[in-house]
This record gives sequence, structure tokens and C-alpha cells, in this order.
Amino acid sequence: MGDPRVEKLADMLVNYSVGIKPGDKAIIEGNELSKPLITAIYQKVLEADAYPYLSLTLTGLEEVFYRVASDGQLQYIHDPTRVLVDTYDADFYIQSDANTKRLSTVDPQKIAKFRKGRRQLMDHFYERAGRGEMRWVYTFFPTEGHAQHAEMSLDEYTDFVFNACMPDPNDPVAYWKRIAESQEKTVAWLKGKQDVHVVGPETDLTLSIKDRPFISCACHINVPDGEIFCGPVENSINGHVLFSYPAIYLGHEVIGVRLWFENGRVVKATADKNKEYLLATLDMDEGARSVGEFAIGTNEGIQKFTGEILFDEKIGGSFHMALGASYPESGGVNKSAIHWDMICDLRNGGEIMVDGTTLYKNGKFTLNL
Repeated sequence: MGDPRVEKLADMLVNYSVGIKPGDKAIIEGNELSKPLITAIYQKVLEADAYPYLSLTLTGLEEVFYRVASDGQLQYIHDPTRVLVDTYDADFYIQSDANTKRLSTVDPQKIAKFRKGRRQLMDHFYERAGRGEMRWVYTFFPTEGHAQHAEMSLDEYTDFVFNACMPDPNDPVAYWKRIAESQEKTVAWLKGKQDVHVVGPETDLTLSIKDRPFISCACHINVPDGEIFCGPVENSINGHVLFSYPAIYLGHEVIGVRLWFENGRVVKATADKNKEYLLATLDMDEGARSVGEFAIGTNEGIQKFTGEILFDEKIGGSFHMALGASYPESGGVNKSAIHWDMICDLRNGGEIMVDGTTLYKNGKFTLNL
């Protein structure tokens, strides 16, 4: 007998997160490891009188591609892929990996060429999403590989995943609606504010959010969710930051990342492990050294770092920044082939001040809104 939580999660994804409507054309992406959730989503989309399209792959093919593909093949985009991005209404992407380190030995330049080749396509995807023409959700199905990476048993990790996605298993949608209402109060308070100052261990950053809206995330695009974010003014970031947790991107783990900013750009970067990969990624394109996102994590059900960014960036008591591409709906205009989230724990002496008022201290919001 299957896990009943799978069907409940699928129902939330289809009918709340994406909000499938009759007649919608919906892409479902994943691999064989996420078959139970893919099947449940497929059925729910059909029940909603919409049209599911399966875009599936097999574990191991990605490694074959990067090992064998020529430069032309790395940057080639098939016509059906363009049609999906140009004309479909919804996209469900389910992440599930047998081996989280599968790309760690791939030449970073090959990954860079692949992502550069898809940059225009992804810009168009996010532009359509910003206009409400493409509703999408990125979620996760637990595997043995991710459980090992998180240093848990598969049963423990499965419980962790479902508890993070559906903290109230009896009525997950009602829970996320309550979170949305609470976060919208903070977003409303931030409207019209300008200057942000973040301090913490080896961290002292200033940035501007003038005319940049914060967006509340409550399980419509990421599942699990729990954050508020904006696209900071691109040339406004100054200071330095130490990211508390390993920064993981495309299977590469960079530990002890320290960045120094001047007028919005990274002018110095160091790391205790994999510094070469960090620097290579920062030099991927013109926008990779600028920040596309500033965010505060609000999911109190996620307190442990697991090495999976979908969960880790939501850790209650943290903030994160993403190097690279902005989301257009956040007011950001930075363009890049990368979007690399890096997380900083603020629960031990951290503080976020906005226009001189303390908004956040030791990992908690301080205003009674």
C-alpha cells in the first residue's frame, strides 16, 4: 500500500500550489524515482479536466550527456521544448536523485555552456511566470540518495520531507493560507522602505530595496515553502558576508563561502573548500557576480541543514541571497545563466534592520504586526 501522504501532497500541488483549471496544458517533469508522486499529479490534473504532458527522464542520463555531448549539443534546444515554454500554462517539476554527488566530477565549463545555451529560454519562462501566464511549482520526492546526504534513514528523511511540505497533515492548504496571511503583513510593512542592514557572524551588509516589492512565498512555487524575498537594487549591495552552510550548486559543494561586495558586485570571494568552482561559477557571465534575490526564511518546521536547497533556504531563522538571475516579479533586473542561493544563519546574534528599525533579531521577527 502506498503512502497516503503522496496523494494528499499531489492534491495540494495541483489544486492549491498551481491551481490547475479546466483546459490548462500542464507539463509534469521528473524521473522514475518519483513515480508515485508523478502518477498522483497526473491523475489529479486529469480529474481537473486539464491536459497533462509527461516530460520524463531516467537516472544516469544527465551524467552521460555531460560526458559525451559536444559544445553544439550542450547548447542545443529542441523545438518541442520551446513550444512547451512558449505555450503551456503550468509546470510541475519533481526533484529526486539517486546520487546527489552525480555531477561533482563534471567539468564546470560544460555545465556553464549548457546553462548559457538555455539562458534566453529560461528568461522567457520567468517572464511568462511573472505575467501569470505560466504557473509552476518545484517540489521534491524523497530518495535513499538524499536521505544519505542529509545523514538520515530513508524513513526519517521521508517524514522530514512530508512534514516540511505539509506541517498540518490534516489540512495542509489551510496551514499555508495562514502562513500567507501572516507573511503578507510583513510584506505590507516593508512596502515603501529603502535601506536594509544585515549583521551577523563575519557579516555586515547594506543594500537598497527602494521600489522593489517583497513577495510572500507560501507553497505556490516551491513546496515546501516559507520565505519572503525581493530583488534588491542591483548596484546597492556593499559589505561582506560569511555563509553559514555549504553552498551547493549542480552537485558541487562549496564550504565556508565568504563574499565581499562593492556597488552590487562581488569583488572578492574565498572558500574553505572548492574555491576554484566558486570562482569559475562567478565568472560564468556578466550577471553572475551580482545578486538577484534577497530573502528571509520562515519555515519553522525546517531547522536542520540537509544539503537540499529547496529545504535549506527556508530554514526558519536564516536569510539567503542568490547570485545571478532575478525573478522579474520581484523587481530585479539582473540577468544570468545561474541562480545560486547561499544561506546565512541569523539565530545566534544576527539582525536585520530596515530604515533603522529592527525587523529581525536572533532568527525571529521582532515587530508585532
